[in-house]
Amino acid sequence: MADEGSDFLHSYFDLVGVRQENLRLKQRLAELENQQRRMAELEAENRHLADLLELRDALATSAVAANVIGDDATGLSRTLILSAGERQGVHRGMAVVSVDGVVGKLIAVSEDSSRVLLINDHNSALDAFDQRSRARGIIAGVIEDGLTMKYVDRSEDIKPGDAIVTSGMDGIFTRGLLVGTVSRVSQEGPGLFLNIEVKPAVNFRQLEQVMILTVPVPAPPVSNNG
Repeated sequence: MADEGSDFLHSYFDLVGVRQENLRLKQRLAELENQQRRMAELEAENRHLADLLELRDALATSAVAANVIGDDATGLSRTLILSAGERQGVHRGMAVVSVDGVVGKLIAVSEDSSRVLLINDHNSALDAFDQRSRARGIIAGVIEDGLTMKYVDRSEDIKPGDAIVTSGMDGIFTRGLLVGTVSRVSQEGPGLFLNIEVKPAVNFRQLEQVMILTVPVPAPPVSNNG
């Protein structure tokens, strides 16, 4: 009986040891998985940063990279909060872009953060043109969602699929930045202008990093080519 009791105790302690080892291994596995996720996130952020740096070099202008750290909690306007402010050389009125296209314009700046008004806000407006036909208009946000291109004469040749780019005429956005793609054109109503819907190039809900252009863009000379 003594031997049987001793064997039982040995088996019990062995089982406890196995369970403790399994728990330790599970904890270690969880740590490794967390490290792997963090590494993957760092790699993604580095790729985004590299893309932004390439964009800055392509634009041949000074710029500050910033992370998106918040949005408008009230839902009254379409804005995002960025992790760059006065200490990084950022000021109100500067253009904000991403690797996909135009994001918006800074409307408020504090010491270490800033707020950008997105181009799909109904209070936003920027000068742009159809890259194919050269027809110019004003891009503005609509209350529902998306963009509209205003003040384009009904005689202009605008087609779905056309790329809409910044004109540079406002001195804020560099000429030729992608704003979006024409999604619908109609001549409904008696007005003088076309009804043009534009799909933004940037997915604002998934935006994580941006570039703030810190040097004012000189307006290009007016030409007959738009």
